[in-house]
Amino acid sequence: MAQVLEFKLPDLGEGLTEAEIVRWLVSVGDVVAIDQPVVEVETAKAMVEVPCPYGGVVTARYGEEGTELPVGAPLLTVAVGASEPGDMPAPVAGPPAVDPAVQPAAPKAAGSAGSTGPSSGDASGNVLVGYGTGAPVARRRRVGPVRSTAPAAPRIPSAPTAGPLNGASGPVPVVSPLVRRLAREHGVDLRALTGSGRDGLILRSDVEQAIRHGVTQPQPQLQAQPQLQPHFRAQPQASPATAAPVAASRPSPVTAQDGAVRVPLRGVRGVVADKLSRSRHEIPDATCWVDADATELMAARTAMNAAGGPKISLLALLGRICTAALARHPELNSTVDMAAREIVRLPAVHLGFAAQTDRGLVVPVVRDAHTRSAESLSAEFARLTEAGRAGTLTPADLTGGTFTLNNYGVFGVDGSTPIINHPEAAMLGVGRIVPKPWVHQGELAVRQVVQLSLTFDHRVCDGGTAGGFLRYVADCVEQPAMLLRTL
Repeated sequence: MAQVLEFKLPDLGEGLTEAEIVRWLVSVGDVVAIDQPVVEVETAKAMVEVPCPYGGVVTARYGEEGTELPVGAPLLTVAVGASEPGDMPAPVAGPPAVDPAVQPAAPKAAGSAGSTGPSSGDASGNVLVGYGTGAPVARRRRVGPVRSTAPAAPRIPSAPTAGPLNGASGPVPVVSPLVRRLAREHGVDLRALTGSGRDGLILRSDVEQAIRHGVTQPQPQLQAQPQLQPHFRAQPQASPATAAPVAASRPSPVTAQDGAVRVPLRGVRGVVADKLSRSRHEIPDATCWVDADATELMAARTAMNAAGGPKISLLALLGRICTAALARHPELNSTVDMAAREIVRLPAVHLGFAAQTDRGLVVPVVRDAHTRSAESLSAEFARLTEAGRAGTLTPADLTGGTFTLNNYGVFGVDGSTPIINHPEAAMLGVGRIVPKPWVHQGELAVRQVVQLSLTFDHRVCDGGTAGGFLRYVADCVEQPAMLLRTL
């Protein structure tokens, strides 16, 4: 006899206490496999697909799209062991009882294996994306009508997908609906791709590479018989509601009787507000700045890109300069432990960079930036920027930074006094690069000039160290050949 189990919104880490339902990926009556993503939620840090640790038939969903739920609130119920309508247990009033013996275990660390629960075929202890048990994923199918104890959101109609390519059949190995949407919007034929992920899983990077190489969807195949994919229905064609679910889930302003507009300070905006307030409250910051002649840096970038190969971004060159400067002045790659009254100098540079998105300001982090070349930094900056715009950055992508690079010049401004990204100790700000009169080799000339500013925690160093760091950065901007000393 099937047993009804309740799956609650799991702890998504990083101190997050709530999440907003962006899109349901299953409906009441669907058969789901162990560790199959069932709902897409937006936290204050990222968009996350939440997999269910149980396999069976969905009997109820709790919360409509756009609803905000606290961690631990019921998400859905699953009849474990049911695969046909006749296997379904009789509906009961109120939330179903959960057998303590088959409660899902706490989330495991990434890369862990194994499963917990009543049996390896019925449940998994893993509830975070990618932490699957390796159990085979069954194709989702619809069973007979199911009575639910909670209202279900309207079912999203399936859109036709391309038929088998060159005689190939079977499901396309794609998990993320965002990857499917990206492929659909650019006309990429997923059946023509070989996934670089585990077990051939097609990742966003695979689709992006196909876009660059022009692997598009053959038009005759669009009339092929629709197929259901594993994990998800094919998504409908892009529309304002489906193409930008992030924008639709932003806090809605409320107009008061006196005409004032009140915008809820929650989600990303709320987290940014809390972090900036804490930084201003705890960190005694100071700022120094200098103008630099960036003409030679711009010329070096042009020469590198003209030589062929992947394009090098200006941000990547500035990031490479930052890592070289931090190697000379490690005091600025640190944090302060006031409880122990210690300055903790960090061995690795995890370089954050400020990026403006539809969800607000985010700071993705490039791991081990000190070990990367300018080409590697360019690729990683581009990947994280695209993920930020698409709302697919994970909590891991947004945490753990040790130093931040803020290019506010893209907004057309020359200077700023940025707030340090707590608990880091410093941030380098870069203004716009514009032609200005400049004394070059004893003569007045028009040069490409940029203003650089360094905001630093005065507890970790004095002005001499901060000035030395900033002067080295400016010297590398003016004479990029100085970087050769550190290669």
